[in-house]
This record gives sequence, C-alpha cells and structure tokens, in this order.
Amino acid sequence: MADAFLFTSESVSEGHPDKVCDQISDAVLDAILAQDKMGRVACETLVKNNLVMLAGEITTSAAVDFDKIARGVVRHIGYTDEMGFGPDTCTVL
Repeated sequence: MADAFLFTSESVSEGHPDKVCDQISDAVLDAILAQDKMGRVACETLVKNNLVMLAGEITTSAAVDFDKIARGVVRHIGYTDEMGFGPDTCTVL
C-alpha cells in the first residue's frame, strides 16, 4: 500500500455547462418537492449547442412545466440569445 495520498478535484466556473445542468436538475427537483413531498426524482440534464435535454425517472403527483423551469434557469444564469444559447431560442426536450 502506498504511503502517499494525492487528492485532486475539479472546479468549473458558474456558467460552465456542468453547472447549468446541475442547476436545471435541482430546479426540477425543487419544483416537484414543493408540490409533492413524496415525489421521487432522478433528473439528469444535458446541454449542448442551444439544446437542453432532460432525462431520468420521475414519480410524482405534481404538475410541473419542465420547459418553463429549464428556460427560467438559463435566463437566471444570464445567458442570452445573442450568446448562441438563450432562454427564448434554446430547444428543450
């Protein structure tokens, strides 16, 4: 067994696609739990080239607007349509 231990970690900035995805998935979870405390959410988000794709498994009685949630997060982060990834022009699947 090695005597040395090396710890590494990755850090990305606020607008990085990984952070955008995390924020959208968290917003979906929050919206569902606000209406259904027993809701079960395994939501994954992928973003690329003006596309937001939501995937996963959700069991809930809540009625949430996934499109509105995703676009709201993109808008809140500060992306604009002029940047090539914006809340009003991105495709949400």
